[in-house]
Amino acid sequence: MKKRMQIGLVLFAMAAATQRAANAQNDSAPQRTGRAASLADEDTNVVTVQTEMVTNQFEGYAQVEPIAMLPVRAAESGMIARLRVVPGDTVTNGEPLGRMGGPEIKALLAQDEGNARSAQTNLLTARKALAIEREQLRSHLASRQMVFQAENTEARAESAFLAAQAALKALRQTIVLAAPADGMVLALNAAEGERVMPGDTILTMQATHHLWLKASLYGPDIGAIHPGMSGRFFPANGAESIPVKVISVSGALSPDGGQFVGMAPLAASPPWLNGEAGSITLNGTARSLVAVPTRALILDKGQWWVLAHAAKGDVPQAVVPGPARGWQTFIESGLKPGTRIVAQNAYLEFHRSIARSYRPPD
Repeated sequence: MKKRMQIGLVLFAMAAATQRAANAQNDSAPQRTGRAASLADEDTNVVTVQTEMVTNQFEGYAQVEPIAMLPVRAAESGMIARLRVVPGDTVTNGEPLGRMGGPEIKALLAQDEGNARSAQTNLLTARKALAIEREQLRSHLASRQMVFQAENTEARAESAFLAAQAALKALRQTIVLAAPADGMVLALNAAEGERVMPGDTILTMQATHHLWLKASLYGPDIGAIHPGMSGRFFPANGAESIPVKVISVSGALSPDGGQFVGMAPLAASPPWLNGEAGSITLNGTARSLVAVPTRALILDKGQWWVLAHAAKGDVPQAVVPGPARGWQTFIESGLKPGTRIVAQNAYLEFHRSIARSYRPPD
């Protein structure tokens, strides 16, 4: 019995010592009660705004288009005897695409070939006559003046022969429809057997590496867009973006208020196709603007506000929002760097006075 009483006293002493140690630890730890605790909680809802560098960006819809088309036209009246290509074919510079024919072409070809043969005969005759005159001059049977006349006749005959040869070559080149440059056939504007006149378009081509990006941009600050600006084209199919630069600005607004902008790729051979569409983002000048959390903005009666935090209370302050990036919005005007604003439940704090003045009906 005595032994049990001793064990109980030991256990009671240990419990008392543990309680005293716990009380001492609680007394030594700092406590956040009353006003101090409320200030700490309040500070977690307030942020100090700072300035950041913001690049003004222009965004819009863009499409890849040819800078200019390459029409292949008929040079003479005739009939299309043959076409070797179809839309979508890739051709090289000088490659035959088709051939002209018909009675008119045959008549012109026969006429130019006859003129070339006649001019060649005249040239051979003039050269023989010149050789005879020079030989007779050595035998004193001809005068120097007669040699000069023979030389002039030979020169005129040679000029006529060269002209006839050039005309025949030009006609033969016009008979063959050749590609004016490397590119792709976009459309056939005539068919085999069709009769065409001089200047009629037979087919339309698109030259390789003659594509550009054309966009229509909108907004009050589109006047700041100028040649030399850089940006990126984001294809609608999700392909990798392509860096571009502005090379042309229309300088006039379209009927719907947009401004046409032409852009070229920075790379020599961009991976885009004619007709490909997507979005464009152009980078303007960099500016220093105040950044605020987007959740701190309050819209009331068409005006944007923030709650400036001060010692005497929160004060509404009108601001003009600008571009946004992520969860931040940049302020164009109305807010200075270093200002402390309410970032948590700002909308509720702004309208707290309305809630307090509201009384439900009896």
